[in-house]
Amino acid sequence: MEITDMQIQSLGEMAVQLSFGSTISPQIHQQVRAVGEYIEAHPFAGYEECVLSYTAVTILYDPFVVRKRENTENAIQFVMDYAKQAVQHTDMDSVPKADEVTIPVCYGGDYGPDLEEVAQTLQMTPEEVVRIHTSGTYLVYMIGFCPGYPYMGGLDKRLWVSRRKTPRLVIPARSVAIAGQQAGVYPIETPGGWQLLGRSAVDLFTPDADTPSLLKAGDIVRFKAIPKEEYKKIRGDRS
Repeated sequence: MEITDMQIQSLGEMAVQLSFGSTISPQIHQQVRAVGEYIEAHPFAGYEECVLSYTAVTILYDPFVVRKRENTENAIQFVMDYAKQAVQHTDMDSVPKADEVTIPVCYGGDYGPDLEEVAQTLQMTPEEVVRIHTSGTYLVYMIGFCPGYPYMGGLDKRLWVSRRKTPRLVIPARSVAIAGQQAGVYPIETPGGWQLLGRSAVDLFTPDADTPSLLKAGDIVRFKAIPKEEYKKIRGDRS
C-alpha cells in the first residue's frame, strides 16, 4: 500500500504525531493501524503509548527516559526520527484481520427517544431507519470522548442527519447514536448531542475487566435489532 501525504510534527515535549492526510477512509485508517501495530511491537526506551485516530498516530513518551536511556539530548528529534523509521519499516498491508462484533440493540421508545424525529426528518418510517441502520457494517476509527466510546464510519448516506440543536445533559449508558456521517455508542452516562436511536444490551466499557473497552480501533461492528423482552433478558438484573 502506498503511503499518502504523510506529515510528522511534535505536539509539545511529550508527543509526536504522524498524520496521513485529512481524508477519512478505510484505506488511510489501515495505514494508521499498520504503523500503530509496528510501534507497539518495536517500542523505544521511554515509549508510553500510541493513540490511533481517523488519520493519525500520536506517540506519547517520557522525554526524561528517552534522553537518559537512548543517550540523546533532544528527545523530540529522537522520537520524530524514530517515527520516520517506523513508517519506512512498516508493511502497510500487514494489518491483522479485523475483529467483528455484533451489538444487540433495542430501538425506539425510551431506549431510542430520537428515532421518531429522525425518521420524520429523513422522510422515512422508524422501521426503515432501523432496517438501514442494522444492514450496515461500521468501522471503528478511534476510541475517544469518554472511556470506550467508538467513533465509527460506514453510516449509510440515507441516515446522515445533524446533531441535536440542544445537547442533552444526561445520556444513558449504552445509547446507540448517529450524527452527521458517524455512528457511535455512549458507553457510560454522559452529556451529548447525537441522535439516539436505541440502547445496546451489552456493555461497551467495563472498568474492572482485563480489557475494559469492548471495541478498539479497526474493529468491524454490526447492529442487530432485538425486542424489549430479549433486551431485558440479556441485561438481567443490570440496569
